[in-house]
Amino acid sequence: MRESHPAASRPGSALRRLAILLLALGATIGLTLGTALTAPAAEAAPGKVRVPDSAMDAVAAMQPSWNLGNTLEAIPEETSWGNPPATRELLAKVRSEGFRSVRIPVTWKDHQSATAPYTVDAAYMSRVKQVVDWALDEGLYVVLNVHHDSWQWVNKMPTDHDNVLARFNSTWTQISSAFKDEPRTLLFESINEPVFDGATAEQKTKLLNELNVSFHNVVRSSGGNNDDRLLVLPTEYCTPSQSLLDDLYRTIRSLDDDNVVATVHYYGWWPFSVNVAGGTHYDAAAQKDLTDSFTRMHDTLVAKGIPVYLGEYGLLSWPDHNHPSSVERGEALKYFEHVGAAAREAGVTTALWDPGFAYLNRITLKWRDPALFAWIKSSWTTRSGTASFDHVYLPKSSPVTAQSLTLNPNGTKFRGLWQGDSKLKEKRDYTLSGTRLTLTAKALTRLAGDREYGVNATLKARFSSGLPWQIDVVTYDRPKPLPAAKGTTEEFYILTDYRGDELAAMESTYTNGDNAGPTDWNPYQEFNKAFAPDYPNNKIILTTAFMKALRDGEKVNLTFHFYSGATVKYQVTRDGTKVTGSAS
Repeated sequence: MRESHPAASRPGSALRRLAILLLALGATIGLTLGTALTAPAAEAAPGKVRVPDSAMDAVAAMQPSWNLGNTLEAIPEETSWGNPPATRELLAKVRSEGFRSVRIPVTWKDHQSATAPYTVDAAYMSRVKQVVDWALDEGLYVVLNVHHDSWQWVNKMPTDHDNVLARFNSTWTQISSAFKDEPRTLLFESINEPVFDGATAEQKTKLLNELNVSFHNVVRSSGGNNDDRLLVLPTEYCTPSQSLLDDLYRTIRSLDDDNVVATVHYYGWWPFSVNVAGGTHYDAAAQKDLTDSFTRMHDTLVAKGIPVYLGEYGLLSWPDHNHPSSVERGEALKYFEHVGAAAREAGVTTALWDPGFAYLNRITLKWRDPALFAWIKSSWTTRSGTASFDHVYLPKSSPVTAQSLTLNPNGTKFRGLWQGDSKLKEKRDYTLSGTRLTLTAKALTRLAGDREYGVNATLKARFSSGLPWQIDVVTYDRPKPLPAAKGTTEEFYILTDYRGDELAAMESTYTNGDNAGPTDWNPYQEFNKAFAPDYPNNKIILTTAFMKALRDGEKVNLTFHFYSGATVKYQVTRDGTKVTGSAS
């Protein structure tokens, strides 16, 4: 990914720029879609790893994988993006948690002369080698690459072809020389998310093919263990679209080399991944995007004998412990559960993108959200059942009535509901008709207790395999009408009594129906980019980016959507740098 914070995103190749999320097994891999990649049942002690002769088997043995994100690829220094220096203890922790490989992204630009011969600073090369050796000594496979250089200077190849190619070749000549005696558990990845500014689609295909082939030639001619080292080649921007996968397939086949691996990235259906355009749930569109992507990886590459390493996966905006949750937690768990299942079906090795603020705390070496990691880890080996949502909402202003959810067994069998150690009784507490689970009014009345706003009780739906699905029983009321507010384009908020509910989305239109805000192609604005909840201080914040995108002097109709299904309307008007708001 490209920078220390997610950037404004756009849908499709013309409207979306993916941001870096600053924001994974010995295995069996099949050449048919029905063959699963399976994690090892027991942990092996760190030490020398025997690399299978087959590239397919070797990449399977790398599952699951983890990214040392926002570290050696940070700009300009290792600690510039908020993480401490990498340690052997960190890599030992990663290995102990069941990961079999680690991707170590490296940005070389700020540690390399900008003119020929593009010499890499010896101290920096030594530091990279130190981290790589730690990982190898812990018994991990390692993927080493050229990372943010892709958009810092490689992207200029269309207009500065010869200099870019010379620098690229020099960079890989130096890396190849420094690491040529490392074991085959070290893989080289040519370039991360390659982009080419101002080029046509045809030109981009040609340029990437040239880079990948040149990388292959440089490494293979450098001697030592580089003669048969596994080399990893990306699609354009690491996107798994059909045309780009086809391009990569042709490049790999032209090399006539059995030790070549394909790589792409996957961050989910974009509206869901950042919560924009109404993408508040892991719905049919998001599920289809995932299924189709992994099917393409399998059918285009894996089924034809080319292993696929999913070099990054996750969600673009979640988890981020520095900001309000843009993606609803249960919906995110469904996504991660599905990634694991689809990857096993497709025979794809997956590398979790961890920027340091999302998953593993680099200081305490503890998972920031152990339950989330449990879902990710479970997905490596088995399916878990879920449900249509992880909340049941009970309006405090109304009598308690029966509430229903739809179970998604995912091939498992429903085993019942529990509250703590107590199993709920079917018919008395709930009924089940097919996959429709209905909690009775009597049970919900008991669970809601004194009906304070917020979570009153937590249930767990258990299935025949995998992890239980958590269901929170929530008392809420529709948020009160929002009060009038005054502010500026730099600071504007609306006092909000959430009354047990949570904000899901915001629609924004002018009175003539035009979309209003940075996301002008859709009325639903991006969570945390245009608006954000501030639950501790009972506010809804409208961001500077949102305010500055509004037309001056025109009223804007806002509709706030909450996860209970409630909506609240509001109206704002920008007058220069002044902003006023009122209920509508």
